[in-house]
Amino acid sequence: MSYRPSEEQTGSGVRLPKYFYLGVAAASLGATAIVLLLLLNISQRKAEALNPFFRVTELTEETVDPEVWGKNFPLQYDSYRRTVDMIRTRFGGSEALPRTPTQADSRSLVAQSKLEEDPRLKIIWNGYAFAEDFREERGHAYMLMDQTFTKRQLVVKQPGTCIHCHASTYAIYKKLGEGDITKGFERLNQMSYFEAREHVDHPIACIDCHAPQTMSLRITRPAFIEGIRAYKASVGVLDYNVNDMASHQEMRTYVCAQCHVEYYFKGPEKRLVYPWGKGLKVEDILATYDEEGFSDWTHAATGAGVLKAQHPEFETWSQGIHARSGVACADCHMPYKRVGAMKISDHHVRSPMLNINRACQTCHHVEEEELLARVEHIQQITYDLRDKAMNALVALIEDIQSATGKGQAGPAVDRAREFHRQSQFRVDFVESENSMGFHAPQETARILGEAMDLARQGQLALMGRDMD
Repeated sequence: MSYRPSEEQTGSGVRLPKYFYLGVAAASLGATAIVLLLLLNISQRKAEALNPFFRVTELTEETVDPEVWGKNFPLQYDSYRRTVDMIRTRFGGSEALPRTPTQADSRSLVAQSKLEEDPRLKIIWNGYAFAEDFREERGHAYMLMDQTFTKRQLVVKQPGTCIHCHASTYAIYKKLGEGDITKGFERLNQMSYFEAREHVDHPIACIDCHAPQTMSLRITRPAFIEGIRAYKASVGVLDYNVNDMASHQEMRTYVCAQCHVEYYFKGPEKRLVYPWGKGLKVEDILATYDEEGFSDWTHAATGAGVLKAQHPEFETWSQGIHARSGVACADCHMPYKRVGAMKISDHHVRSPMLNINRACQTCHHVEEEELLARVEHIQQITYDLRDKAMNALVALIEDIQSATGKGQAGPAVDRAREFHRQSQFRVDFVESENSMGFHAPQETARILGEAMDLARQGQLALMGRDMD
């Protein structure tokens, strides 16, 4: 007799409640809906990635106002507007100091004075306009305003050349040059500052770095076009055309280097020149000035023909490890960020120390606190060396002043003045560079070490003990 299991044992014939089937159906529908929404989201994100902007308005070579560009690029424009932020880092940046606006100066906020922070600068720049007014750097939003209202304008009649790096100039160059930006550049240079100021309305704007039709990066400053051609020729690359020959990654540095550089005004026409024909190192630039017989002014205390370095971030960066590793300015100061499916460059241009996660940790997989400590350690070493170099320079200035005050003259004083020129340019090269040595720590230490040595040699020369 065979055995047959019962219905209860096999489970056949068991009736499940209706709500069980309804639950299964509802769960299936929910899962289907989630999958469909996910697919829709993926599709939307892919569409966003394929269409990074919507052409709300037509942009042309005459569209200077960044707010108009912002209609097509609202994400970039939103971050660009944040360059009004005033945030202090340990060795740079600015605090917002309130001031009462006047008819002559409409600013209600200013950055702190570097002259008050370090009175030695007045001794170093004695007889030059920077001894009257020099403040901490602020964001791009203030670049035109601060240049317009600096007290330096009261000390010396600045030329229109200064507008080159303090305003959006591409459109006015084209207009003044009838389509030729170099001719327009030359015309603006020869105006007085306030005459040139009438032609511009905005600080650096989108059109200064981007072609309006393609958004590709481009160089719009003739001084950089000529300067980088001269530098490339010095290393054997002839007839270099930056807009045709530079890579995209190089352009992410060059658009910044249009202004963050050392320069001088050449001849009565005040042509802006980047002195790179012999190279980018401090001694190369100084050799160019010596060959040209150029000095910015005669020092009021020593009688030496001396130089005012400007803001040689590009030249200093070019000697550092980040440059050798192919890291561009924008990688750290305008790092990429994700907004939805889009990857955009952050136009809130600022210190990487205020944005370590995106600026540094993309490459350096180290805790933020550790990265900040490493940077500040490098900067503290630079600051201490700078302090010693400035003391040595000031001591030389005071010794020359004392010697000439007592009637000393002749070859010994002339030699000491030359050491003054050599030492001062190196100190100022570091002082005016806005990374406190971080862009190239070893190169900066070398420059400051040479500055100290040259200052001490100047003192020995006054005593008739010239080591050369």
